[in-house]
Amino acid sequence: MALKPAIFLYIVIIFSAIIHEYAHGLMAYQLGDPTAKYSGRLTLNPLSHIDPFGTVVLPLMLLWMGGFFIGYAKPVPFNPLNFKNEKSGTALVGIAGPASNLLIALILGLFVRFFGNFGFLAAISPLLSFIVLINIWLALFNLLPLPPLDGSKIAIGLVPRSWEGFFFNLERMSFISLFVALALAMTVLPYIVPFIFKLIVGQTAVF
Repeated sequence: MALKPAIFLYIVIIFSAIIHEYAHGLMAYQLGDPTAKYSGRLTLNPLSHIDPFGTVVLPLMLLWMGGFFIGYAKPVPFNPLNFKNEKSGTALVGIAGPASNLLIALILGLFVRFFGNFGFLAAISPLLSFIVLINIWLALFNLLPLPPLDGSKIAIGLVPRSWEGFFFNLERMSFISLFVALALAMTVLPYIVPFIFKLIVGQTAVF
């Protein structure tokens, strides 16, 4: 990957991840949990969400190596005991992050679809389309029901309490489950992401 596209990819992923984490905190706050606010995380200030390894070291190292790229922001803390309904609140907080990425994809994607061929907008529509694609990837990846991804929190909030132990046991092996999630992302999502991209933007993703 050339340096300039790689740097743009880094910026898009990191800022999309920051919005993702802010959405978690905002949803928790709306449901009655002020943990994110008291932790200084209910903000879009990038400095509040930077994880030294996940936001700086890991992505820049992979960027330099030119291989598979992944990065993440520092997870926003929340306390489900502050919710009126612990299970549904946990699920809503979990889905807020991926939903924010899908919202970004939807807004920019529809903008490209209906205005991307007009004047100077045609010059920036490929960049906007790239942001749409990245945010679809981030949303679907995080929706996988495996710890430490958001999908596991959504699943815990939806399944019967008798099934919760299964996900709690998976959390103890989150390092392994993350590798499983990456494997699924590389084998399954390439078939789903282009379909959703075309559904929103109205054209095939070409980069």
